[in-house]
Amino acid sequence: MKFALPVFTLIALLACGANAQTAAQARVIGTVTAVDAAANLVSLKTDKGDTAKLTITDHSYILRMPPGETDTKKAVKSAIGELAVGDRVAATYQESSDKKSMEARTLLVLTKADIAVINQKEDDDWRKRGTTGNLAAVDAAAKTFTLKLGAKDVTVKPTEKTEYLRYSPDSAKNADAKPSSFSDLKPGDEIHVLGNKNADGTEIDAEKVVFGYFPQIAATIKSVNAAGNEIVVTDLATKKPVTIRVVPDSVMKKLPDVAAQALARRYGAARGGGDAGGAGRGAGRGAGPGGPGGGRGGDPSQVLEHAPAITLADLKAGDAIMVKTTAGNGSGPGTAVMLIAGVEPILTAAPNSTRDIMSGWSLGGGGGEGN
Repeated sequence: MKFALPVFTLIALLACGANAQTAAQARVIGTVTAVDAAANLVSLKTDKGDTAKLTITDHSYILRMPPGETDTKKAVKSAIGELAVGDRVAATYQESSDKKSMEARTLLVLTKADIAVINQKEDDDWRKRGTTGNLAAVDAAAKTFTLKLGAKDVTVKPTEKTEYLRYSPDSAKNADAKPSSFSDLKPGDEIHVLGNKNADGTEIDAEKVVFGYFPQIAATIKSVNAAGNEIVVTDLATKKPVTIRVVPDSVMKKLPDVAAQALARRYGAARGGGDAGGAGRGAGRGAGPGGPGGGRGGDPSQVLEHAPAITLADLKAGDAIMVKTTAGNGSGPGTAVMLIAGVEPILTAAPNSTRDIMSGWSLGGGGGEGN
């Protein structure tokens, strides 16, 4: 699971150099979209969505940060000709006297290749030490919180150094997550925690906490608008219609009947007192949960991982689905993060199993979602 480490690293590095800046200097962070070495121009798409063109002068310093380094003293001097599309840049600049150009002062650069190295290390770390669950309780006095992982409770113990990020209301992209705090945790949030666990996995020393609210519902499809990339469903719990937008990043899967029947037996047995164990602890892309890998139906995360992908064209009115969506910003329908079809046997055997099954599936799981 990638959490836009290069972005936050660059912000931190730029902040470290703030004392060296004058009041007239401004900052910009973005991705290189074009390099014109002959004209000494570097074009960026900023993280705010704007376009910025930096003029490189004799007073500009271009410094490449080695992967994983945060000490600017270890930066390697570079040149405009070594910049490439896709590189990440944090720059300070000063407007020219005629206000027509942005004269670069310092450019801290993470190359596209270096970003891939950083992201892979981050991904591997989340696979090894990541935990995914739903927020069950918050102890404000102790500054700890409890995650629900199927039938298991896990206590998360943050420190003053723990980093908090909250997903955007209308995006499940990790790159869109914003800095947050312990006080922003809310009941019902889906939580991803990076940190070391104790021997029995009941406690985690949190280094990073990424969280957000993602409604998870069981529904039947009322209509499919493939051209408009939307479906209208009936929420089986509220009996109300819900419109859901489908985007290229939406993960859509259909369970083979044998897998659906196996999960139905597993969760049906759990209703009678067995071990549901469905929610997992994996937070890496494609990582399985830390719960039992065996048992009836196997590991739900792995079952979903290997289920075939589908498109809107494969869905029709009357189909039963489980779907996880963004909360939405109030101006339109929520966006499907993950949609699972072929779930009729599961909903018949265990109508309330949606959260257990889908919470074991990381937001990055199986979808190839990165930065």
